[in-house]
Amino acid sequence: MAAGPSAHQFRQPVWRLLYFWVLIGILAGVAVGALWPAFGASLQPLGDGFIALVKMIIPPVIFLTVVTGIAGSHQLAALGRVVVKAFVYFLFFSTLALIVGLVIAHIVQPGAGMNVDPASLNAASVHGYAEKAHETSVTGFLLAVIPTTLVSAFTSGSILQILFVAVLFGVSLTLVGAPARPVTEMLERIALVVFRLVALVMWAAPVGAFGAMAFTIGKYGLGSLLNLGALVATFYATAMIFVLVILGSVAALNGFSILKLIRYLKAELLLVLGTSSSEAALPALIEKMQRAGCDKEVVGVVVPTGYSFNLDGTNIYMTLAALFIAQATGVELTLGEQLALLGVAMLSSKGAAGVTGSGFITLAATLAIVPKVPIAGMALILGVDRFMSECRSLTNFIGNAVATIVVARWEGALDKDKLARALDGAPDALPAAPPIESDPD
Repeated sequence: MAAGPSAHQFRQPVWRLLYFWVLIGILAGVAVGALWPAFGASLQPLGDGFIALVKMIIPPVIFLTVVTGIAGSHQLAALGRVVVKAFVYFLFFSTLALIVGLVIAHIVQPGAGMNVDPASLNAASVHGYAEKAHETSVTGFLLAVIPTTLVSAFTSGSILQILFVAVLFGVSLTLVGAPARPVTEMLERIALVVFRLVALVMWAAPVGAFGAMAFTIGKYGLGSLLNLGALVATFYATAMIFVLVILGSVAALNGFSILKLIRYLKAELLLVLGTSSSEAALPALIEKMQRAGCDKEVVGVVVPTGYSFNLDGTNIYMTLAALFIAQATGVELTLGEQLALLGVAMLSSKGAAGVTGSGFITLAATLAIVPKVPIAGMALILGVDRFMSECRSLTNFIGNAVATIVVARWEGALDKDKLARALDGAPDALPAAPPIESDPD
């Protein structure tokens, strides 16, 4: 069979690629925030507006993907297997991420020698987060999963509620069978329109990344990174080790390269970096995982669920930050207390799914289990938490992409050839040309 045209021949000019403009937006935001801090801080509505725009389309994307995936499979047993395999993966690697953060904190000792007097800390600055920590309880978690009404799931902003309704609806379509086929076909057509809408919305990403980055640098300043540089550097290094070594090994064992996956998702990763929100790239991740050969049903279940239960970056942050506060305030934790922190972090990181600012809130809930560690110590990291949230989001995003491919492979629902073509940048795996100008032909 004769070789077709190379991928290079199909590459578009760089100025027509979304990730190029997102990168420009990030760099411009850093420059504006550094040169004109007050003006940069005033641009927060641009970033917030884009996040709100993406959150607007997340409910229909998740609902349509999950419902059509389940209804199209006609095998409820397969759905059950996917859920079980996904949760086994999530539980193992979420726990491993917590342990990695704990071990690195012991090795590096980022808070050692600070000798901070807890009485000197401004407890009021973290009071609101401590108050919200009760939302991570089991009761709060159940209330976060079950919507008040069938329709309220689409307005609550909770991914878990949308997923809950979508699974029930998809299962119902499957049980009804042939009479429900017209409904399934209609939803499949609506999905085509919604994903076209996603493509349009994503072209606002450079503006959103610009506003979010200008606000962050303008309000907190580049110098704020230096104040707690050891913690920030340790966290970034730990997350990088987790992604490249641990997730890289998982990827290699499952027949793909973590570096190629990162390159494949570069536009989405830049978007996450610019907005400090992995949700900003959730619709694009669903689309790209399907394009990379993962079965629609698997993607529809694993990606949304992973956004709530597979938070590798958040878990690393929780144990690392908890021990940093203990070290900075001179608190010696026994092995039993550290294991208690680990156990509570495992639960609270799941219970905070869908809670705004969950990284900081779950840290408050985790610290509450060990009274020796002052919750007021969270004020030490409040100033740089915004910078660490970017790394948390990036790690969470990559972790969910890896999880989707691995679970699809376990389920025998992965087109390996399609995955290889996507990660190698083959033309049939490249995104469609953006609607900037008509395609020449």
